[in-house]
Amino acid sequence: MAYITDFSRGYVSKNKNILNHLELNKLTQFILEKSIFGTPVFKLGNRGSKILILSGIHGNELPPQIASIKLLNELIDKDLNHTLFFIPFASPKSTMNNERTFNSMDLNRSAHIKDSLSNLIIQMIEEEEIDFVGDFHSTAYNSNPGFESIFSSKSPSPESFLIANYISRDVGSEVISFDFAGASYKGAIEDVSNLKGIPAVTCEVLCPFANVARGTVEKSFSQMKSFLAYFGI
Repeated sequence: MAYITDFSRGYVSKNKNILNHLELNKLTQFILEKSIFGTPVFKLGNRGSKILILSGIHGNELPPQIASIKLLNELIDKDLNHTLFFIPFASPKSTMNNERTFNSMDLNRSAHIKDSLSNLIIQMIEEEEIDFVGDFHSTAYNSNPGFESIFSSKSPSPESFLIANYISRDVGSEVISFDFAGASYKGAIEDVSNLKGIPAVTCEVLCPFANVARGTVEKSFSQMKSFLAYFGI
């Protein structure tokens, strides 16, 4: 494992809505302990394409963060045909506090701002030569988008749209597609990745912010599994 940075550190276990939905085995406890010191990155495998599973860009979007830990536990001992990178808690401090922002900054609007936390994730994506990015979120009623969905774009990384459609056919999430990445707003990890030629999607499940509704962890988990299935994992 490695760290993105240490200024994002936080005690994720203080968020009881997270803690109460985790199986506290040795791996999960290890991940929680490492998050005390910053934003950890975990790597599984060492061949094929390099694929990132990212969650916690918004600290109060809990189901994908729990699902990411569940997926890590499932895959830790598997013989993988691709190399997987996991960032389960992009901002442990925000997750600890059940807050959407990190130091009042929306990390999904700031990935283009040099040395912001989400930009440091982009830098890691480039340094590690990540080939594909799946960014996993949750959304609430009366928010954007307010329904289960997958954001993608057709240009300049057309495979983003293909991945989104694959997941949609598999798990039923609605595709939201833009003709050009970043056309609607700037600074999302997905859009900045696509603009750099790294196909990326953002998957959303419907869940009240700062909570874990019944079935939402399982739905986010199914989106992650479908994202990986696109690559034959």
